[in-house]
Amino acid sequence: MLSYQHGYHAGNLADVHKHAMLASILARMTAKAKPLSYIETHAGRGLYDLTGAMALKTGEAAQGIGRVGGWFAPDHPYARALEATRAQYGAQTYPGSPLIAGHLTRPGDRLHLVERHPTEHAALCQAVTPFGAQVHKGDGHALALSLTPPTPRRGLMLIDPSYELDTDYKGLPRLISAIARKWNVGVIMLWYPLLTRPRHAAMLASLSATQPEGMRHEVTFPPARRGHGMIGSGLFILNPPWGLSEEADRLSKCFAALTS
Repeated sequence: MLSYQHGYHAGNLADVHKHAMLASILARMTAKAKPLSYIETHAGRGLYDLTGAMALKTGEAAQGIGRVGGWFAPDHPYARALEATRAQYGAQTYPGSPLIAGHLTRPGDRLHLVERHPTEHAALCQAVTPFGAQVHKGDGHALALSLTPPTPRRGLMLIDPSYELDTDYKGLPRLISAIARKWNVGVIMLWYPLLTRPRHAAMLASLSATQPEGMRHEVTFPPARRGHGMIGSGLFILNPPWGLSEEADRLSKCFAALTS
């Protein structure tokens, strides 16, 4: 059993990038009346306490959402999900992507969330109870294939592994190709970290070769603390909704200001 727990990193600058883009995709998709499916392969616990020991140990949230919350107007879908979470659980809580999806989807939409870690899975089940999500316990990659194509067929999948092992990088291009063959209308969103050692390079080269129509968006930022290896955040998106590039461009400018 791998030991990754996102509580140490919740609300960091990579989360801001990933969750702002996720919220923007969901807002565009739910603007149409047709129902959708949301699938997440590595869901975590869904809800995080930014005053807890994990968050305070790394300080990443303070350098992340605690620093750049002003980038998002109150009507931005990411800001709406943040506000809804804080109104329910307190001002120092942070929604993981399952809660962002829960707040931005509608009663007729279906949510499938996968988490393997026993403690995180138990917390996730409790956190998403209000949304009627179906929570699966198991390997996210295997379940990604078994859950596609979903019903409703229109939808979004977020693939967000821990990248604890090099095999996470090596297997993802093959996995995404297999999902895309089964579910050619699905929006598939892969998140990956940008590290001082570019472990993602071969993965991105393979993805770009096999899925040349994919949208790639990367941002860089200062390390959260001295010696921290993550210096940016990347997304590879198949079938991005129309207009998403506008939000991507806006975020690029916001992140560029952090290092200017």
